[in-house]
Amino acid sequence: MKKYFAEFFGTFWLVFGGCGSAVFAAGIPEIGIGLLGVSLAFGLTVLTMAYAVGHISGGHFNPAVSFGLFAGGRFSAQELAPYIISQVLGATSSAFILYAILSGAGAFSAEGAGAFATNFYEMPGYGGRSYSMIAAFLTEFVLTAFFLIVILGATDKFANGQFAGIAIGLALTLIHLISIPITNTSVNPARSTSQAIFVGGEALKQLWLFWAAPIAGAIVGGLIYKFLLQKDSEQ
Repeated sequence: MKKYFAEFFGTFWLVFGGCGSAVFAAGIPEIGIGLLGVSLAFGLTVLTMAYAVGHISGGHFNPAVSFGLFAGGRFSAQELAPYIISQVLGATSSAFILYAILSGAGAFSAEGAGAFATNFYEMPGYGGRSYSMIAAFLTEFVLTAFFLIVILGATDKFANGQFAGIAIGLALTLIHLISIPITNTSVNPARSTSQAIFVGGEALKQLWLFWAAPIAGAIVGGLIYKFLLQKDSEQ
């Protein structure tokens, strides 16, 4: 059970830190943290929890990562369901706390693209641009695939594992810097689900993409690393 609690708390922290920074601190005039700050916040949540509980559960905090590690030969199929349940419960519990805090200030809103840090496509977002469903799918697919390549490479037995958490956290930061303007960045179905539950409407209707694209990308990334990049020996 400790593995599942580790995944619960790790995903809770990811949503609370990443989505919390977006809804509380991103848009404050003059002192708001903006795109760079939110991107860094997501990276820091993974970096800190990778070192805090990664040694207990492997530090997935993301259903797509669990699928990708399975595809890469690093994770058991029988563990997929309990890990994903733990991740979704952790993310949803965190979103509930964020919702309660925002509601306490009368600041919760379900209006507009990206409300409550939800993911979206085909809706005018940052800068007034509206990206198509295909563009959103491609973005989430490619970025999650590369995220898995980074994870598998950084945690490879031939890599310097002491710095794996830093590499993974910085990779997630870079992913957000690229894709917040496109989809508000998912690459994590649990994170997308937790926010969409409280916003409802279009956010729930579009949620399928933020499960399908990250999981498909993660599986491809895992297979690429396993068959094209992974070394069999130190030679």
